[in-house]
Amino acid sequence: MTRTDTGKVALVTGGAQGIGEAIVARLHADGFRVAIADLNLELAETVADRLGGKSGGAVALKVNVADRQSVFAAVEQAQAEFGGFDVIVNNAGIAPQSPIEDISAESIEKIFSINFNGVVWGIQAATTAFRELGHGGKIISAASQAAHVGNPGIALYSATKFAVRGLTQTAARDLAQYGISVNTYAPGIVRTPLMEELAKKTAESAGKPEEWGWEQFTHGIALDRLSEPADVANVVAFLSGPDSDYITGQSIIVDGGMVFN
Repeated sequence: MTRTDTGKVALVTGGAQGIGEAIVARLHADGFRVAIADLNLELAETVADRLGGKSGGAVALKVNVADRQSVFAAVEQAQAEFGGFDVIVNNAGIAPQSPIEDISAESIEKIFSINFNGVVWGIQAATTAFRELGHGGKIISAASQAAHVGNPGIALYSATKFAVRGLTQTAARDLAQYGISVNTYAPGIVRTPLMEELAKKTAESAGKPEEWGWEQFTHGIALDRLSEPADVANVVAFLSGPDSDYITGQSIIVDGGMVFN
């Protein structure tokens, strides 16, 4: 199917690998011009080149989502590169293990600075851009199945994602007056490098084989398979497009049937 450029511009943080890369590929296929924003600029450039570079509707930007100025600069650069701005996907995040007894002030600060603060800065930067451009827009952030049900062993990750859901609900109310919708997508267990690392560490800490580590996260999936990044990207594509114009403040769970609300 031939790609048709819609003139719409989207920025995806953490867009160089895993779920973020799948989101970038899907939005680009849907006709968006995409800014691939990642801490690993070299990897982001590889993705952009594969999609045809700037002439093909893809540019790579370096961003540190824990740094407010860096996020604002990335949004401004995306707007300058493509002459507009319509969607931000706050996808970047980390998922370290955090046994309750091992939580420290430093571990709290690190994970919240990325998973939560990065979403705050993304919401602020996108809102500023949308209002300057004189139109609404879509703000889409990564929550998690662990933002709906606390998962064992990853207390801090779950806490950050619950916080993102709460922030999103308030932002949806506050920003609706500007024509801005704010939603989250909540993946379950997705086959990504981040998840592979978490499964391995979970198994190692328990003295078990890697397969056991995966089982701690995958049991109870009704559809009886792990999610692929494209499964999540499909939902983000829906939230980015016109079919979701009347949806705001929501968290769409994409977990194959683990959590039922």
